[in-house]
Amino acid sequence: DACGVAFVARLNGEPTHETIDRAIVALENLEHRGAAGADPNTGDGAGILMQMPDALMRAVIAEDLPPPGAYGVAVCFLPRDAGRRAGLEALLERTVVAEGQRVVGWRDVPVDKDYVGITANIYAPYIKHLVVAAAGPQAEDPDAFERKLYVIRRAAEIAAGEELVIPSFSARTIVYKGMLTSPQLLGYYPDLQDERTASALALVHSRFSTNTFPSWELAHPYRIIAHNGEINTLRGNVNWMRARESQLASELFGDDLPKLLPIVRPGGSDSGTFDNVLELLTLAGRSLPHAIMMMIPEAYEQRDDLPEDLKAFYAFHSCLMEPWDGPAAVAF
Repeated sequence: DACGVAFVARLNGEPTHETIDRAIVALENLEHRGAAGADPNTGDGAGILMQMPDALMRAVIAEDLPPPGAYGVAVCFLPRDAGRRAGLEALLERTVVAEGQRVVGWRDVPVDKDYVGITANIYAPYIKHLVVAAAGPQAEDPDAFERKLYVIRRAAEIAAGEELVIPSFSARTIVYKGMLTSPQLLGYYPDLQDERTASALALVHSRFSTNTFPSWELAHPYRIIAHNGEINTLRGNVNWMRARESQLASELFGDDLPKLLPIVRPGGSDSGTFDNVLELLTLAGRSLPHAIMMMIPEAYEQRDDLPEDLKAFYAFHSCLMEPWDGPAAVAF
């Protein structure tokens, strides 16, 4: 109720549309936490992260889709200029093919522009879904496919620069977000009203931007987290990540690792930067709680209320990564 972040999960793991409905209600009740400027209908940002809505995708994609987990969806914020957009779409398709995967097709994401303010509309991207099917060894290994989608995304982002924004690219999750107020998200994206949009979990966020201007890209959730607060140690954290890049090694990524550098997308917010690093740690084989505990360790030194093995865990990982200090709340 205090920090603009809400999370809904069904403990039985069954995807339902009710999960989405409840998350939207939670988001709308976070309106007091969001911000708007001179244009009261343009928000600092609102969004939702959910599991892949498989029934919806099968209904709206004309081509045949592989089984769940064997196809991924890239949410793409593209320029509204048709020529520049076509160039970026071609770049993405070439990157998919170069990485041995198969392009299924594109989908224009329906949006209702009546639900956003004048300022948000001026800067609104053209939003499309790119559907990619797993091929080769990745078709048999969902984790390997998820890593390959990450490689494709980073290679395309690095080649395209700032014009290409990909809020999510996964076989497991999808993000709908924008420069919106909390009550505008449901109206702007008709997909969220569709009964076929089902998930067992949903993470929502209402943004109050403090150290960066609002933009479509900087709305939350990111690919794994929604965050409130400020990373006070950000410059040091980013510099240390940059310094380590020459030493990074991963059996899982192998020869793909150099394609990911720099790990941190330039110009991102503190939350986006945190998400970039967390994504690498989890895709390289750590569990999500493990990676989060590496990045946000609790105060563990000189405490007698923590078990020794937990203190040893934190002490060991302090050799690998500095604390990302300052988050008020992180949901993941």
